[in-house]
This record gives sequence, structure tokens and C-alpha cells, in this order.
Amino acid sequence: ILMNKELMFSSKTDLWETPADLFKKIDDVFRFDLDVCATPENAKCESYFTIADDGLSKEWFGTCWMNPPYGRKIGDWVRKAYYSARQNGATIVCLLPARTDTDWWKNYCTEAEVHFIRGRIKFGDSKNSAHFPSALIVFRPNLNDVFNLRKI
Repeated sequence: ILMNKELMFSSKTDLWETPADLFKKIDDVFRFDLDVCATPENAKCESYFTIADDGLSKEWFGTCWMNPPYGRKIGDWVRKAYYSARQNGATIVCLLPARTDTDWWKNYCTEAEVHFIRGRIKFGDSKNSAHFPSALIVFRPNLNDVFNLRKI
């Protein structure tokens, strides 16, 4: 699917390309193995899933980068990240709009590391900053899940 750059950075799309400089700083810390939802044009890792691959249907492994579509299905992506960490032992770092009033945020992001980003991000090569705040959400395997230490 070819996207017009003006459309890509307007509110008419749910695709927001991660700024290269921001990704580099995060990748320097995490060393990502897989970009779970990308296009060939904006993939941040050598290994990535495209829209055609349907990353939601794939197993996520290692250390993953996730900047999902910000539309109605964003909750599905966040839920997948949560369970991939808990059940598969993956670490998933997510760039998300800081929508703390949503069910997906309350149900999953509150169970993760939350790092609010100061200021507004300029996605891709946009001239303007996003109209929403952003956060990095880090889902990691929970030691209680890994070692079955939960109290019954």
C-alpha cells in the first residue's frame, strides 16, 4: 500500500512513523530483534512483520519494537504485547499515545513500565508535532509468571 506523506501524518491515518533519532536512542538500550508492525518503508529492525504478515497472528520473540496503528485496533496490539511478555517471555517496547483514560491503557499499560515522553513527537518527516502526548510502555516477563511464584 503506497501512502501519501501528507496523509500519513494527518489525522486521516492511524500510521505514525517512529522518528529515527528517537528509535536509535531506544534501540541503543534494548537492541531490538523484531519490529512487530511495520511497513517495508518504515521498518526499524531487520526482521519485521508487515500488514500483510498480520503481526497479531504471529508469535513475538526476543526483544520487540512496537509502534502500532493508533486506530481502533490499538487495544489488540497492546493486549498482544502484554501476553507475549507474560506467556512467551518476550520484551516488547511500545511507542503509544498516552491515552490513560482508555480500557487498553488501564488493563495492560498499568501492568508495565511507563515512561512518558516530554513534549510532543514529530513523527516521520512531519513538520508539525503530534496532537497527542506519547509514552514508551515496556512489557517484560513477570518473574511471578516465569517461576510460578504467584500465591494462590
